[in-house]
Amino acid sequence: MNTSTDRLVEALRAALLENERLKAARPAPDEVPADPIALVGAGCRYPGGADSPEALWRLVAAGDDAVTDLPTDRGWERWCGSSTDLAAALEATGGGFLHDVADFDAGFFGVSPDEALAMDPQQRLLLEVAWEAVEHSGIDPLSLRGSRTGTYLGVMHHDYLTHFLTSPGYEDRSAGHLFGGNTGSVASGRVAYALGLEGPAVSVDTACSSALVAVHLASQALRRGECDLALAGGVAVMATPFLYREMNNAGHVAPDGRSKSFAGAADGPSLGEGVGVLVLERLSDARRHGHPVLAVVRGSAVNQDGPRHGLHTPTAPARQRVITEALAAAGLRPSDVDAVEGSGTGSRLDDPFEVQALLRTYGQDRAGDEPLWLGSVKSNIGHAQAGGGVAGIVKVAMAMRHGVLPRTLHVDEPTPLVDWDGGAVRLLTEQRGWPRGGRPRRAAVSAFGISHTNAHVVLEEPPAEEDAPRDGGERPAVVAWPLSGRSERALRAQAARLLAHVTAHPDLDVVDVGFSLVTTRSAFEHRAVVLGRDRDELVRGLAALAGDGTDPAVVRGTSPVAGQRVRVAVLLPDERTPPPGGVDALRDALPGFGRVLDEVRAGAPVDAAAVAFALGVALHRELERYGVRADFLAGCSAGEPAAAHLAGALSVEGAASLLAASRDGGGATAAFERAVSTVRPGPFRVPVVSAVDGEPLTAEALRSPGHWAALFRGTTTDLPRRLDELGASTLVVLGQGGAAPRDGSTPVPVTGAEWGAGGPPVAALARLHVGGVRVDWRAAFTGSGARRVALPTYAFQRERYWPDPLPRG
Repeated sequence: MNTSTDRLVEALRAALLENERLKAARPAPDEVPADPIALVGAGCRYPGGADSPEALWRLVAAGDDAVTDLPTDRGWERWCGSSTDLAAALEATGGGFLHDVADFDAGFFGVSPDEALAMDPQQRLLLEVAWEAVEHSGIDPLSLRGSRTGTYLGVMHHDYLTHFLTSPGYEDRSAGHLFGGNTGSVASGRVAYALGLEGPAVSVDTACSSALVAVHLASQALRRGECDLALAGGVAVMATPFLYREMNNAGHVAPDGRSKSFAGAADGPSLGEGVGVLVLERLSDARRHGHPVLAVVRGSAVNQDGPRHGLHTPTAPARQRVITEALAAAGLRPSDVDAVEGSGTGSRLDDPFEVQALLRTYGQDRAGDEPLWLGSVKSNIGHAQAGGGVAGIVKVAMAMRHGVLPRTLHVDEPTPLVDWDGGAVRLLTEQRGWPRGGRPRRAAVSAFGISHTNAHVVLEEPPAEEDAPRDGGERPAVVAWPLSGRSERALRAQAARLLAHVTAHPDLDVVDVGFSLVTTRSAFEHRAVVLGRDRDELVRGLAALAGDGTDPAVVRGTSPVAGQRVRVAVLLPDERTPPPGGVDALRDALPGFGRVLDEVRAGAPVDAAAVAFALGVALHRELERYGVRADFLAGCSAGEPAAAHLAGALSVEGAASLLAASRDGGGATAAFERAVSTVRPGPFRVPVVSAVDGEPLTAEALRSPGHWAALFRGTTTDLPRRLDELGASTLVVLGQGGAAPRDGSTPVPVTGAEWGAGGPPVAALARLHVGGVRVDWRAAFTGSGARRVALPTYAFQRERYWPDPLPRG
């Protein structure tokens, strides 16, 4: 026998001995983990336009083949010698490629064009897809800043840098960015930095098992309390044809570019690309936070083949061990699992070892006549390498949701290199239903790297949870849909995405859409709020925004850039402000108005000053309920006591005395001498700008009869202009009338009428929001029974960043 045959015989003998040892030493299932790990969201980019979990599912459920021709826009021809035929030079016609890997929204992440060019496209993809994964979870990504969120990401290719070493002219532009942009350890750190995450940040490179190893590490970290949320996944982009040439030297690439997983016709893997990021959380936390649970990670395990005949020679016993260890961690028996998403690379050497391990574990002692069903997403999208494990997990989670096990493509017959009669394992050559039974549906996902780090993850469908009944409260008469983007183009694209989504899902509740927009999406500089009383108005406004048109239902504006403070001044109403609809109407329409009016009237007849005071106080308190906080307060006549009261410096009793004195004595100083004796000034929580002199109100002024006499005699102070001089960038005018704004200002009037049957003043809140004022939109949906629903992720505005060959000379 020749040397290679001797080694193969020895490897088989060793495998048989190891199998016997494993049978005797198989670990018993552990107890079910007290708090399993929940998969609450995912983001991905895989071939065939599978740019979301839902899109990937549509691809595999339809049995589509996403393999395409070799890329022609990466400069690969330079590595193929004199051949002008790339396919001939690489001995393959195609693979599972991402044909837009050069495109990136650098501005969104604050990355300069030079840094974006120097940055490995794998890092760029991880940035965008991590953001999408968090949004898919129903979490505002900006809300994670400073959180104990872990980042575990697999990355294995490091050949993008080669382009800079072979393309003269890029040295100056890329200087200072190449090291961080092309170092594997930075991949996880860059995502953590961009999102402001403060949990562990770990880059993983176990080659094609990297993503599943990352999931294992993240799950362990969550169980140990090292983080409260975790991002886990992997990415693979072939920046050069190096891997093709290297594997072809060993005859390991499928010539037609397709992985024939577990098939007799298997002739090598389909080299491919992809990125996937999962959001993981302890199940109890996911339920408490109301995050969607797509699947539960019951258990996982990682191991290595150890001593074997040849560095790259796989062994079935090691894979058998990793399966039994994962089952033990999950507290399950092999027969408790319905299906396995196998690695299934299409290698004639690798696939048989995988099937043998499955036959000797899952294929034994199965209850009834139901076998373990085996398939591989690689037959659809190719071998996505370090990013492939997430594709398998997403496929399984979606299969549980839809109750279907998709078929595996390109199978002429199950590989004849193993004895399929040695266990109850069957290949999914046809799509099968996967109905619910007496126990949860379960499936496992396998991955094996060239380093022979093996990983196995056991997933379970989430426990059923009854939908809570809708709140019986009143739905808002006017619904707000706030949208934003890092640029005007992005804002319009975001509107277009939402328009397509609500059009495709006509059953969506418009209140649910609004609530989801304000609770799960970040607010950026370029903003708009679409207002509507019904679906037709909202859709019409959305269409106008998407087309850069105008519509009365759309409020648009630009917020200051991050870090610039928006300082708010609130101008309180005075006696010249007529109560909208009259006093009785305000009692019914404006919460708190009647109570404040009763407190301040102090037994005297209701007059204009008392109404103005009560209106201003009630409106301001409602404004605060929606998160709007004043940096300055001001008001003419009765508005100034209201401002002093809201600032915490003047009690209701003191204000009532001053208002009574103004009614009885007009502007006479003597009329206020007795009134100020009841004033007990407190500390000012907010500066009050006096209408008397335009200066901050003081405790001394509160107790000065002359100050109040001057105030109620009238004043010529231009309060809007003075507030502007003091640094207020937004003026909120409460009530109708009041001081006229200075030239060029855009006050935001808020009246009691807007709080009528229509609920909160959404139009005023919209104008404040688009100007950069922080508005707590959640309060606008309180009592509406609104629920979170799935929405489109951010519409990134990408540009091409790739070091195309430059002319020499």
